[in-house]
Amino acid sequence: MNSIRHIETELKPLRDQINRHTMYGQLNAIEDVKLFMQNHVFAVWDFMSLLKALQGTLTNTTVPWTPKGNGSAARFINEIVTDEESDVNEHGEVKSHFEMYMDSMDQIGANTEQIKSFTNAIKKGVSIDTAAEMVQIHPTIKTFLDFTFNVIREGKPHCIAAAFTFGREDVIPDMFLEIIQQSQTSPDDGRYSKLLYYLNRHIELDGDEHGPISLKMVENLCGDDDKKWTETLLTAKSALQQRIGLWGLISAAISNSKSTSTVI
Repeated sequence: MNSIRHIETELKPLRDQINRHTMYGQLNAIEDVKLFMQNHVFAVWDFMSLLKALQGTLTNTTVPWTPKGNGSAARFINEIVTDEESDVNEHGEVKSHFEMYMDSMDQIGANTEQIKSFTNAIKKGVSIDTAAEMVQIHPTIKTFLDFTFNVIREGKPHCIAAAFTFGREDVIPDMFLEIIQQSQTSPDDGRYSKLLYYLNRHIELDGDEHGPISLKMVENLCGDDDKKWTETLLTAKSALQQRIGLWGLISAAISNSKSTSTVI
């Protein structure tokens, strides 16, 4: 795991930047959380595409089936897919994590019109570029999505795994969870129950299962190939830089919202 430790050491300054971002200190009211979710939901969505790209690369999803030859990598990704695409929500219903996030947005009263229009257009066969233009996605979010799908299009399993493992949704620090808990107006306030469940579930899975499995997957895919390890590090750094850009956008949106609301 020496190469993994090297990557984690190299990524620490960027992770620190994310975890200490000023945006977290701005999440003081339910309206701030709504703004966060309305922008962050696109990162939740494209994460699922990274996941399925890995499954498509590391396993055989075509018929007639033939073995891919790397059973360990296939097992790693299939275990993660089971949880991310078909987990159980707080009512025992089987849903993807993206759908759980959307449910939590509905509960909190966040606007889901843009993300729903975007995904509905894609279901109809519209390209990501056209769908983004149709719903007027912010350029920063579009850049975030472009990075993800460029990595997918390049088709290098170790690079897709790098974006997935080091730039995935577990970069939301525990600080965000604490802010949500502290911002509840009363113990009976149910507006955050779905979001709290989603966050707790994500933290549980990423810390106990998905994180260690993902690191093993990266190690499996890179092996002793120095070039692959170098490309993995560069992809991981770019993924975190994209996250910092997204956090900056959300921070600015919250600031603008507050300044606008104080204008008389």
